[in-house]
Amino acid sequence: MHRSPETYSAIFESCEEGIIVVNKEGFIKLANRAACDLFQYNKEDFRELKVEDLIPLELRKRHIRDRKGYSHDPKPRKMGYGRELLAVKADGTKFPVEISLNNTELKGENHTVAFIIDITERKKIEEALRQSEEQLIVYATELENLVSERTKELDTSIKQLELLNDNLQEQIIERKKAEEETRKALEKEKELNELKSRFVSMASHEFRTPLSTILSSASLISKYTAPNTEDKRQNHIDKIKLAIGNLTNILNDFLSLAKLEEGKTELVKVDVDLKQIAEEVIEEFATIKKGQQKIIYESSSSGLVKSDPKILKNIFINLISNAIKYSKEDSITTIGILEKKEEVVVNVVDQGIGIPASEQQHLFERFFRAKNATNIQGTGLGLNIVKKYVEMLEGSITFESRENDGTTFTVRLPKQ
Repeated sequence: MHRSPETYSAIFESCEEGIIVVNKEGFIKLANRAACDLFQYNKEDFRELKVEDLIPLELRKRHIRDRKGYSHDPKPRKMGYGRELLAVKADGTKFPVEISLNNTELKGENHTVAFIIDITERKKIEEALRQSEEQLIVYATELENLVSERTKELDTSIKQLELLNDNLQEQIIERKKAEEETRKALEKEKELNELKSRFVSMASHEFRTPLSTILSSASLISKYTAPNTEDKRQNHIDKIKLAIGNLTNILNDFLSLAKLEEGKTELVKVDVDLKQIAEEVIEEFATIKKGQQKIIYESSSSGLVKSDPKILKNIFINLISNAIKYSKEDSITTIGILEKKEEVVVNVVDQGIGIPASEQQHLFERFFRAKNATNIQGTGLGLNIVKKYVEMLEGSITFESRENDGTTFTVRLPKQ
């Protein structure tokens, strides 16, 4: 069907838009039925016309210039928006049009195809709308003046009422502020009192144990001066070191928490090798782990991240310290690092006492100690601090635990 001239002719003639085809000299070569009706010419008359014959006389010189310019750069072009275009009928009647131009090739020569719409009715509607808008503006102005007069009459009374209302509202707001400040102060005081009470209770217990150990071991060391008592002397020295380490950990927990609460912990992000940090912490714990405990690093990944090395080391120290503290003397703690596309995953797996399922939701709360850990020294602050540190690094921490079957802590850190 696309090769049939009859088909093209039927489409051409049935189009509701006026269509004329003009050669590069400006002569009209084809015109459809709608164009004939629009300009009131018959087809024979159209073949003797140039396109300028359809333009008002005063615009023809300009149109000739525009037509030649278009012939040099024949691109599809829509016209009629933003300026008035006028055409003229056979009887000389001028009327507004909207024209779209395109370029085509007929028998080896370039021709311009013009699609023409009579927008006379549209212009009438636009004019009617414009007049309606002007009338509405007049009505609106009159109404505005009337409202303005009535408003002025009410202004004095309203201002007096507003002054009274403002004074009343200020008094209400001030009272509400005072009540809110009092409520917050009471809540803060209650919270501080509870924290102080828990701190004093915990500190008195946690400090007493290592201090007693230091005192008793220091007293006993002086008695082992005879030959062959070096082992006993060293045993008490190790106890003193362990007790001092416990005291240091407690103080570090308090200092870390204080800095975090006051917003004084600063981030200094650099390129960090997590494997190196893990190995450093493992080496530091080599002399203070219990009995035959082992801490091993199992991973083929190095775990390179852009982060704060001091904070990362504190996270490792807290997690590994807990693993040692809550595990037996022949247990194994495993550190694994898995490097993914956007993050690095750190796993710390212990064989400790685990966390009761009913208490796991409280694990990261301040001063929380599980029931099965009350006889093991600790402040209940370590994991709360770890969680705050991880969140500062824009990471996350989760865990899986079964009572008497160990715990796995998983820390996810963004690479950047």
